[in-house]
Amino acid sequence: MQAAETSVDPKEVAKFEAMAAEWWDPNGKFKPLHMLNPCRLDYVTSQIAAEFGRDLQDNLPFKGLRILDIGCGGGLISEPMARLGATVIGADAAAGNIPVAQIHAKQQGLDIDYRHTFAEDLILDDEVFDVVLNLEVIEHVAVPQDFLLACEQLLKPGGLMICSTINRNPKSYAVAILGAEVIMRWLPKGTHEWHKFITPDELVKMISAAGLEPLDKKGFVFNPISWTWSISSHDLSVNYVTASVKPT
Repeated sequence: MQAAETSVDPKEVAKFEAMAAEWWDPNGKFKPLHMLNPCRLDYVTSQIAAEFGRDLQDNLPFKGLRILDIGCGGGLISEPMARLGATVIGADAAAGNIPVAQIHAKQQGLDIDYRHTFAEDLILDDEVFDVVLNLEVIEHVAVPQDFLLACEQLLKPGGLMICSTINRNPKSYAVAILGAEVIMRWLPKGTHEWHKFITPDELVKMISAAGLEPLDKKGFVFNPISWTWSISSHDLSVNYVTASVKPT
C-alpha cells in the first residue's frame, strides 16, 4: 500500500530522534516531561474515566479500550495506559524512539504495540481507536490542521481526543524557550519554535474545524517554589490541555 502524505515535519523528527536514548532518564533531556507526566496522567485518566464510565479504583479500569498514543516517544504515557488495562498502540514518526520504547516496555512486562508510523498511514490501515492521545505533538507537526483531521479520522464515533500543547505569548517564550532551553538547559536549544506554538482559542477552532466537539480545556501550571505541576481551570498561559469527542 502506498504511504499517505503526512503532516510530519522531518526537521522536528530529527530533533527527537537525536535524543531518543534519553527518554527514560528523569534527569536527562526529557526532564521537563518526566516532571509534567504525573499531572498529565491525572488529567488523561480522569477524562477517559469520565467519558467511558470507568472507575479508576477498579482493577484494569481501561480494559476493552483501544488507545493510540500518537507521538509516543519512549512511552511515558503508553506504559501507564497499558497498566490500566488498555490495548495501546504507540506510534512515532522518529524511528529511533521505537526500539527505546519497546525495550523499556519489555523490561516492565508490558505488551504495547509500538510502531514507526504516521497518523495518515494508520488511517490507510483502517485503524480506529476509542481514545487518541495527542500530547506535546501538535507544536512539532508541519500542518496542525491536517494533523487534527487525521486524528479525527482515527477515532471511533464517540471517541475521545486529548490534545496538549504550549500557548503562544511572551510568557510562553520566556518559560518554554528561554527558561527551559537557555537558562535551565532542560532541553537542547531549538527544541521548540515559538512561532509554532498555538493559542487555546486557535486550537479550539482547529479542533472544531476537524469535526470534533470541544469538551474541556485546562492549564498545566508549574510552581517554581514547590517544583511541582498542577492542573488549573483558569491559567492556560503556558502549557495547556484540551479534551474533545467525535460526534456519534
